Amino acid sequence: MEREEDPVKKTQVVDARARNISHNVRCTECGSQSIEDSQADIAILLRKLIRDEIHAGKSDKEIYKKLEEDFGETVLYAPKFDLQTAGLWLSPLVVAGVAGGIWAYKKHRQRTNVHIMALNLVRGVPLTPNEKQTMLDLLTPPPSRQNIPSSWWRRWREQ
Repeated sequence: MEREEDPVKKTQVVDARARNISHNVRCTECGSQSIEDSQADIAILLRKLIRDEIHAGKSDKEIYKKLEEDFGETVLYAPKFDLQTAGLWLSPLVVAGVAGGIWAYKKHRQRTNVHIMALNLVRGVPLTPNEKQTMLDLLTPPPSRQNIPSSWWRRWREQ
């Protein structure tokens, strides 16, 4: 009874491994589908090649390496991180950094547009309420800390 289950289990394990690997390999003909989903001739051949490699006792890493050597790095959906793919992996960080820099520059520029607002006042262009408040905030000096007596000094003077 156990002898009959062993080949079935082995076949199921091989099929599961082959499907897992096939989901991570791009079809070289279709480009947008995995070889598991594609019905192109090359995808069928690659699925057969993967099953043959599994039956030969190769590990998943060895199979991925063989596919990468035969078809190039673009055959894998998750390319490794090296000097050639650094741009691909780091581009989201660069885009986020540029967007953050533009946002910060605009925020800074919005707060320092006092010169433009002053020119508009000289030319007779009315300011918006937001511009008026910004002008007042920027041109009003903060209260001096030297003129405010501390609490113990105030109490002593009031006695």
